[in-house]
Amino acid sequence: MTNTNDILESHMIDVEAVRKDFPILSTHVYGYPLVYLDNAATTQKPESVLHAMDDYYHTINSNVHRGVHHLSQQATEAYEGARQKIADFINARHNHEIIYTRGTTESINLVASCFGRKFLKPGDSILISAVEHHSNIVPWQMICEEKGASLKVIPVDDEGELILDNLDKLLDDVKLVSFNYVSNSLGGVNPVQAIITAAHKRGIPVLLDAAQAVQHLEVDVQSLDVDFLAFSSHKLYGPTGIGVLYGKEEWLNQLPPYQGGGEMIKTVTFEKTTYNDLPYKFEAGTPDMAGAVGLAAAIDYVLGLGIRNIQQVEHSLMSYALGTLTEINGFRLIGKAVAERRAGVISFLVGDIHPFDLGEILDKQGIAVRTGHHCAQPVMDRYCIPGTVRASLAIYNNSQDIDRLAAGIRKASALLS
Repeated sequence: MTNTNDILESHMIDVEAVRKDFPILSTHVYGYPLVYLDNAATTQKPESVLHAMDDYYHTINSNVHRGVHHLSQQATEAYEGARQKIADFINARHNHEIIYTRGTTESINLVASCFGRKFLKPGDSILISAVEHHSNIVPWQMICEEKGASLKVIPVDDEGELILDNLDKLLDDVKLVSFNYVSNSLGGVNPVQAIITAAHKRGIPVLLDAAQAVQHLEVDVQSLDVDFLAFSSHKLYGPTGIGVLYGKEEWLNQLPPYQGGGEMIKTVTFEKTTYNDLPYKFEAGTPDMAGAVGLAAAIDYVLGLGIRNIQQVEHSLMSYALGTLTEINGFRLIGKAVAERRAGVISFLVGDIHPFDLGEILDKQGIAVRTGHHCAQPVMDRYCIPGTVRASLAIYNNSQDIDRLAAGIRKASALLS
């Protein structure tokens, strides 16, 4: 088998140089050099992101907007500059279509609550897919229960492919479609454009969960013509606790505010409140300024490498990983088996070994993976399994990481079989 180090030399990214940008990768766990393969849960942060946040707190820390003093103006420039950078990154038409949230989960909850309060009525439906994260299931269940609406589900086949044969029928009585670009539990890249096009033919808006997409693929909201899109900073090499909701201006203007408080208002009296313009109508309270600065630095880092270059390198590593791991006796991939339709995630079982047991033995060898249902319990129920081991890739992973994982699995299998 060809080693990916040879393959990666043909790309524009020097992965070994990239690894040096991430201080935590020099860590040892139980005496072993760290192999970090839990990137779908959260990515590590490059030095540039850490420095940007540290510099913010050391030099311009202040609350944003309305302040006339110098620090407040500098903080506001950095905070709003980050918003513009995010808009450019996903090709939003306007920077006021970018709403800061705490992450993908809050972004989806915001749309579920605000859209549901405005548009849902008894007998209506929301359509999701069978491979959703809990954060794209539970908020819709909550608002459907409140409004007397129902939840519909696009089914998934044995290979992890969404079944679209009856999509037109499923769209009957649907007010909004919400699904993920890339499955966090299986790694499959869903047929995004086909679903958006079918929904729009019926005049139905679409929310796209891009939490597992923006770090691996080019995402262009105007090309997709998606109505809402959500993602998290911490899966894009940025800090935790901050995320993004993109919404088309015409939709955001129709929705009521999500929370009340400072910033989201124009005027307040005891009799009447007038809400602020976009994006501030949805941003109540003091925001995470340092988080926004860190996210902007992460986007700069990704753009510096080139998202297409990242995609090519990760595709090569994914192919190598699938080729290497499928040679292990008892290895069973859950979901699609082809690298061309997969991004970031390899979800698997080995023989009859429980995923928690396998994960613990890998941990003792310095290999970080995720085990369990990955906040996607209905997916595991669909395949009649208790959970999986999930190895997820980032731009700093290399073939040695995969070789260490394969050796670790073989060792665990020998101990537990």
